[in-house]
Amino acid sequence: MIKVITLSQKEEWDFYVKNAFIHDFYHTWHYHTLDESGVAILLVYEEDGDFIAFPCLKRKIPDSSFFDLSSVYGYVGPIANKENQYLSEALISNFKKAFLNFLKNEQIVSVFSRLHPFFDQDRLVSGFNGIYENGKTVALDLTLPIVSQRKKYSSSTYRAIRKSWKRGFSIRETKQDADVNTFIDIYLENMARINSTDYYLFSRQYFFDLINSNDFDCRLLLVSLKDEVVCGMIITFTHGIIQAHLVGTKEAYLIESPAKLLIDEITVLGRKEGMKYLHLGGGLGFREDTLFNWKSSFSDLFLDYKSFRHIVNDSVYQTLVQKQRIEKNATIDFFPLYRAVAKVLAYNCFELII
Repeated sequence: MIKVITLSQKEEWDFYVKNAFIHDFYHTWHYHTLDESGVAILLVYEEDGDFIAFPCLKRKIPDSSFFDLSSVYGYVGPIANKENQYLSEALISNFKKAFLNFLKNEQIVSVFSRLHPFFDQDRLVSGFNGIYENGKTVALDLTLPIVSQRKKYSSSTYRAIRKSWKRGFSIRETKQDADVNTFIDIYLENMARINSTDYYLFSRQYFFDLINSNDFDCRLLLVSLKDEVVCGMIITFTHGIIQAHLVGTKEAYLIESPAKLLIDEITVLGRKEGMKYLHLGGGLGFREDTLFNWKSSFSDLFLDYKSFRHIVNDSVYQTLVQKQRIEKNATIDFFPLYRAVAKVLAYNCFELII
């Protein structure tokens, strides 16, 4: 039987995440409190002292009696108290049966979850009807000496970093309210410039809650030229992985790309703190596009990024798709298809710094 833990049960949510073999900040209770697109729940299956925990967002499907499950922005998927290869076949099989029963009883039509490129989650979600190959993401290996890392930079990237050194750009870490507000202004300027959807227009409180979280290690780094802040990035540190979460650069400084200097400096900081990887993410819609090329100018370490896309009730799913006047065989990379809109902005925030 699946146990459902809600946001009102912080201690229980924290217990399963902190006792997982590995997790990222995307799995935490606090990160889920920041997402208002659905009702956050942690689905837990336990057996003989082992567990599998799957954080999701339960969403009402408009004009119906049905629901679907989705995931917060980022890399989530199920986690467990043991490395997945050491979980018993019986446990995984029983988890899947209990999960399917839960979906049926709760009138869930579909399930979508972004999977974590660093975690081997295939075994926990295989056997349904959808592990989807999204493409590649880019990471920097911090176990390499810094000299070896920089040899992997493209000539244009390393040249931009050296120019930033000569120009006198400085980097500092901060949690001061005035600095957070400065970063928010830069970020919102970026969003306005590219006509972002509301999905990426977070409230000011979101930034403060994220940066000051007690559930995970989140930091704001700013790049300045003299006394002017020109670029900033919010990063997280979890289980040896640094995630580059949000970034913004003043339009007047885009041509100098101070974010390249910032990425290089984050790898120096990461090594000092024993981190193993800096994860930059993928391209626009996880295609190998200009954005992907910008990120791959730092590293040749590419990871497979997958998503879990499971249709629970096919007849209801197709009916919902038809109501949106979307062709059944439409070539739209969006799931669930009945929530697709005419124009989906699927960029990663790093597009702002090219």
